[in-house]
Formats: sequence, structure tokens, C-alpha cells
Amino acid sequence: MAPLATPAAAGPVCATAPTLCVDDVSSRVRVNQVGYLTDGPKEATVVTTKTAPLPWRLRNAAGAVVASGDTTPHGVDPTSGQNVQTADFSAYHTAGTGLTLAADGETSVPFDVGVNAAYERLRVDALSFYYTQRSGIEILGGIAPGYARAAGHLGVPPNRGDTDVPCQPGVCDYRLDVRGGWYDAGDQGKYVVSGGIAVHELMSTFERTKLARAEPGKLGDGSLRIPEHGNGVPDILDEARWELEFMLRMQVPAGKPLAGMVHHKVHDQNWTGLPLDPAADPQPRELHPPSTAATLNLAATAAQGARLFQPYDKPFADRLLAAARTAWTAAVAHPAIYAPASDDIGGGAYDDNDVSDEFYWAAAELYLSTGENAYLEAVMASPWHTADVFRPQGFDWQFTATAGRLDLATVPSALPDRARVRQSVVDGAKRYLAMLRASPYGIAYAPIGGRFDWGSNSLVLSNLIVIATAFDITGDRQFRDGVAGGMDYLLGRNALNQSYVTGFGARASHNEHSRMYAHQLNAALPGPPTGSLAGGPNSAIQDPMASNSLRGCPPQLCYIDDIQAWSTNEIAINWNSTLSWVASFLADQGEGGPVPAAACSVSYRPVFDSGHRFLAEATVRNTGAWTLHDWKLRYAYTGTQVLNRASGATARQTAASVEVTPRYSRLRPGESTTILLAGRVDWGPDTAPAFFSCG
Repeated sequence: MAPLATPAAAGPVCATAPTLCVDDVSSRVRVNQVGYLTDGPKEATVVTTKTAPLPWRLRNAAGAVVASGDTTPHGVDPTSGQNVQTADFSAYHTAGTGLTLAADGETSVPFDVGVNAAYERLRVDALSFYYTQRSGIEILGGIAPGYARAAGHLGVPPNRGDTDVPCQPGVCDYRLDVRGGWYDAGDQGKYVVSGGIAVHELMSTFERTKLARAEPGKLGDGSLRIPEHGNGVPDILDEARWELEFMLRMQVPAGKPLAGMVHHKVHDQNWTGLPLDPAADPQPRELHPPSTAATLNLAATAAQGARLFQPYDKPFADRLLAAARTAWTAAVAHPAIYAPASDDIGGGAYDDNDVSDEFYWAAAELYLSTGENAYLEAVMASPWHTADVFRPQGFDWQFTATAGRLDLATVPSALPDRARVRQSVVDGAKRYLAMLRASPYGIAYAPIGGRFDWGSNSLVLSNLIVIATAFDITGDRQFRDGVAGGMDYLLGRNALNQSYVTGFGARASHNEHSRMYAHQLNAALPGPPTGSLAGGPNSAIQDPMASNSLRGCPPQLCYIDDIQAWSTNEIAINWNSTLSWVASFLADQGEGGPVPAAACSVSYRPVFDSGHRFLAEATVRNTGAWTLHDWKLRYAYTGTQVLNRASGATARQTAASVEVTPRYSRLRPGESTTILLAGRVDWGPDTAPAFFSCG
């Protein structure tokens, strides 16, 4: 975010006339440069002066034509100023590598068909990005080859933080140990509100594996490139904990003014230049004043973390829930302490003077984790509970009501209007689908006034999260296909023929703004890690590099892959979190195609609940056309339940996941059997289990 100096521009150079804002070296046939799911949607965009349909040809790696057709004209696309047509080759279902699409005398970059494995890699890479962003720990080259560095901001000179940090003058009379957490973006500040939405989305990526069509083991212990392997905790939760621990340290201590509130941020007293290793930063570090927004971010994420960590580390879960309650109480007592926009020296301001959405989000997470009426009443009383939270420009750290709505729709609870809430997600997703289908580049994003926002790529992805959630709710293939098609824009099917994900695609961003990954300035340093997301087109082009090079460009063309172009080309923890969520969703979808119909159904009914003990029955029915043999019932508890016994069956519980094997395991078509389940609830409500499967 810092105003910086020097090197030469890279990428397209634009004059004041929008028609000159073009990339003069790339193919006019724009495709997903990674490729397409075998049985998913497949579209390309052709930039052309022609207005009549054009013939297109799909060729395999050997040059043979394997499919052909005609394009569909769309006229001038307002987001790029380009006259475009689209080619739909979704009918091609043969996996292969090195395919190309040709139209209007141009040939695309090579791409693959059958790319589920690529999304598996992207899931791991986008999540492993957080390890190299960690503050307060040595980064090991054996885990992250090429990225080894000393621990930054651990109180070792020349660092002047983060183990004993004072407040800005006049803010407080104490010092805090605020080590740990993630460096926010290209700078080395740590901000609770951007960290809050980022850690929420990492935890939601994991929570989805308990609630939807997903494979929990893919995010289990040993799945990511982090040092905590072998501790029995899913790696994605280990990574989330690194940020949660930092956020807990930012809470104002008991007995001090504003106790329970949370400091908004900690960073250098003044801006630093590029490049800069965190361990070499000589600037004094300062705690900035507490804010209601930061406090509610802790309330929301700590409450969410409490229910997710409980099966793995109950003391930590209890600590999180206690901090969440304290933060909520403090925020209610101080509902309008805002971070000022003027506090932007040495770090970003992250100002926000409307925290009604944060109140809604925090109340939702506290209710989902505790089931308590006080939090339910806060949810129901919030104007956001019945408002349309699915904005055309997406959701982010500054607008979090959507995060609360999505969790209320997917995490089991006794919410009185849960059916309406779930339908609202589906309705919002349909609007995003309509945007995507109307765009010749398949963009699920329509900002007010047509101007692309800072971090527009993450906002596109946030809307894809809503579409994906609608698929999880309904199983309707159109939503899954919408997510797959929407990723095309991020991976190359755009006005610049640019993949915005480092290491993915023939023309991928690789000079993102960062003090640590400054290879463009110093060849001895690494570039951004594979799986890093560039912020993307930004109509405001606030930095000198972008402003001088891109003035007058249409929205999609307001991007330059240069380390000095911080307003269009930064990396950020809250941007990679949307990428990792969507990549994980797509990795769970195989190669697309019809959504498999269940061969059996499961109904669950509570029989008895004393508050600490429960008895329930699960009825399994064979809905298929053949007899089931040696079947098992699988599901996941969403609260703190522990299963003690299952009638007529043996049961095995690993953390929240349960597998029940009936002693009599033959089930003919149309037959059903009921299993009694008895257990205990350690704390919180006896919420209904989820992610039932059988077979």
C-alpha cells in the first residue's frame, strides 16, 4: 500500500485514449489458461473487429481439429471497451493437454481439458501461501523452498516489535505482546479486520467439509506445507490458529480503559521501502486505538473457531469462546468507535464507519456456536437479517453481513427462519449467475457505476463463494457450473489475457507488490509464491506507476503486473482466502458432469435431550435400484457431541466425523433401518449433525 519509487513499467502501456489500452503481444482468443473440467462449461472470448459470427476450431496437441463451431457476437463489452464474441465448446468432453482454440486468425495459449488435479494443486498452493506470510516464526526452506527467512518482528534487533509494543502517544498506558499473525499484504502491518475476514474464510473452507459435498481428508493433518504436521489437527485449522492467537493478543486487557475491545492494527511508525526482509525492519512498531469493527471481528472469528477447534483442543476452544463473549459485550458497550481514514501513515487505515454488518456477523457466529437466545435476538433484530446482503460488488472486510448470512444458511441451528435464510442465498446466487451469463468474459461482478474496486479479483471470488454455497444448499448443477465458469476470468479469460494467479497459466502475474517477494527489484529474492492472487483491475489506479501507465483505461484494463503498481497488483491475506475457498470447492467437484443421485437417504430425529445427554435415531433408506451390501452410515457432528454407542452397530468417531457400521448390513431397494445413537454434549446446543452419507 505504500507510495514507492523506481523501476521501469512492465506490461501494457496505455495513453489517455481507452482504445490504446490493449496488450499488444497477446492472443485475441482469451481462454482459461489452466483449462476446463472435462464435463464442465467451456467458453472462450474472442476480441475482434468483426460483428458477424466467426468460425472457431478446437485442436488437440497434435494439431488435429477435434471440435468446431461458430462464435456468438456480443458487441462492445463496457468493462473493456473491446468488441467481443464468445465461443462455447462445452460439448467437448475428452480429457487432454495442450489444446488450443483458433478463431479470426488468432490461436489461444495452450490449455488442458480435465483439470481437477490442477484445482487440487491450487487449493494447496493458495492455502500454503499463509505459511510464508507468517510473522514471528522462522520460515523453513525445507517446507517452503526458496522462501527461507529469519523470524520477523520477534523482538530481535533491529526489529522494534512485536513482543513488547506500546500504543501510539496518548492511546494507552500499557504495552502488549502481539507477536504472530500474518503480514497483511505487500506491507508488514497486521490488521485485525483484514485478518478477521481472512481467517473466517479459511475456517469456513474447513467447515464446509463438515456440511457439504466435500472430502474432509483433503484438508486434514499433513495436507498443507506447514510445520505442524502430525499433531492430529487439520492443517487448515493450524494455519487459522496462527492468526487467531494474534487477534487474541490484540484485545485490551482487563482492568484497562476499554477492556475487552480490540486494537485495530499494529504496524511501523512510518512507511518502509522495497525490498525489506521482516527481520531487518528497524522501524518502531505501534498499537493503534481499539475499534468497534476490530472488536466484532474477534467476536465473530473466535466464536466460529470455538466450535471448530473443540474436537481438537478444548482448552483453546474455551479460550476462544470466552474472548468472543468478552469482545461482544465490549462492542455493545462501545458501538461507535471507528478507525479514522486519516490513520494511514506507516500502514493502511482500514477505516469503516458503519459496523452494523459486523454486529450481525458476530451475533450470527456466537448464536451458531452457543445457541443462546441473547445472540439469536441480536441476529433477528439486525436490519441485515432481512435485507439483501448480496451486493453486486461482493463482500469483503468492509462489508461482512454476507459472511453472517452464509453461515446462518449452512451451519445447522434452530434459527426460526432458517428456510428463508437459505432461500435468500439461492436467490442471491441466481442474480450473480445472471451477471456472469450477461458478461462476455463470464464475470460475476457488477460494481456500482461500472468502476472496478481495489482488490476486484477477490470481490469476483466472493460472489463465486455465494454461487458455490447455493450449490451446496440445492445440488443444482447450474451453480456448480457457474463457479467453474467464473474462475475462467481469474485464470486468463479476460481483457488482458492475464492469469491473476501466480504459477497458474501461461501468462500469470508474477511481480505482485510485496516487500518480501521483491524479485523484480532484487534477483536474489523470491517472487510471490505459487498460488498468490493479484488484486486485479482497479479503476482508481491510486499509485504513480499505474496512474502514469493506465490513465484513461476501461475498468478491466486498469491493471499492470509491476511491483510498484500497488493499487492494482498487491497481494493480501483477505484476497487469497477467497481464492482458497473457491479452489477448494472446485477441487471437490471432480470433473463436473451430472450431480450424482444418492443411492440412499438418511433422516435424523432427536428423541431425548437433557442438555448434556442426547438420544437420537437415524433412519437409512435404500433409494436406489440395487441392494446395498456392507454399507456404512457417515456424518459429522456440528456441535460438541460425543457418540457413546449406536444400537445394533459399531461406531467410530474421529474428531467431529462419525462412521457407523451396522451388524446387519444388507438393505434391499425400498427398505429402511433405524439406528439409535446415544451420547453426550460437552457444551453448547445439541445441534443437528450434517454431511450424512451412506453406502
